[in-house]
Amino acid sequence: MSILKKALTTAAMASALLAGAAQAEDMRIAIVAKALGIGFFEAAHKGAEEAAEELGDVEIIYTGPTDTTAEGQIEVINSLIAQRVDAIAVSANDTDALVPTLKKAMQRGITVISWDSGVAPEGRQMHLNPSSAPLIGNMIIKLAADHMPEGGQVAVLSATTTSTNQNVWIEEMNKVAGDYPDVEVVGTVYGDDLADKSYRETQGLLKTYPDLKAIIAPTSVGIVAAAQAVTDAGKIGEVNVTGLGLPSEMAGHVSSGASKSFAIWNPIDLGYSATMIAYHLAKGEATAEPGATIPMGRMGEVTLDDNTEAAMADPFVYDASNVEEFAEVF
Repeated sequence: MSILKKALTTAAMASALLAGAAQAEDMRIAIVAKALGIGFFEAAHKGAEEAAEELGDVEIIYTGPTDTTAEGQIEVINSLIAQRVDAIAVSANDTDALVPTLKKAMQRGITVISWDSGVAPEGRQMHLNPSSAPLIGNMIIKLAADHMPEGGQVAVLSATTTSTNQNVWIEEMNKVAGDYPDVEVVGTVYGDDLADKSYRETQGLLKTYPDLKAIIAPTSVGIVAAAQAVTDAGKIGEVNVTGLGLPSEMAGHVSSGASKSFAIWNPIDLGYSATMIAYHLAKGEATAEPGATIPMGRMGEVTLDDNTEAAMADPFVYDASNVEEFAEVF
């Protein structure tokens, strides 16, 4: 080999090594969804990738179980610990069940935050709520009451019995239910964030409560299934489906009249914000303690409360006037 060729080969090898080293230095942030294949979390993934591109030295690992179980998430998190990721941001299927595994992650030096659906404080450094629980609770019952001028019966279709965020929102909703004296909340059923089960549970509600006027589903899977069940039962105009959903999945049901309006925060913003927070904590540029302020890029900043929790933004209402526009986004 000539001296020139040898020098060029050596330079190429050195360049490759430097490139590999730079890549190896990228911070790896794992975004753990409740389950794969859910539109809300796919949109959050887009936001995470946006944040990673903006930050420049971040690799996003988007993952989750195939169903909404704590056991599935524990398996995923153990895999991430083995991969020695820098940070884990998880939307929890169970408040407490993930704690031992996430404690192990933190003991290995991995930054752990929860977002959307929280983990008990001992299992994470901070939690990012998409909005404040009282605002969400008031919003979901207001959306039902606004289209019930004469009052009537309302039922709730939730996700799982252990889903942290669902339970808190429903609890807050019940606290303000007295503000709507003509509205009667008659019961809560659980669809486990599975379309088919949510559909069947809605069918059960329609049979059990023939005078039902509205169904509140604070879950993006449940609200679509409930709207479809109401449509198939020929109850459009009699039963209004509302709650929390994705514009892309609800636009058709708003157009048909099965849903008058619904709300959601922007999941793209939520994935973006969770990634930004995880990054600054993992970098040591922010701390997760009561009163601490953590930057979130274009979303501004959040200040942690005494439970090291913070709220990203207020929920936003979608109806016939704007749902088509947002359906093109998420």
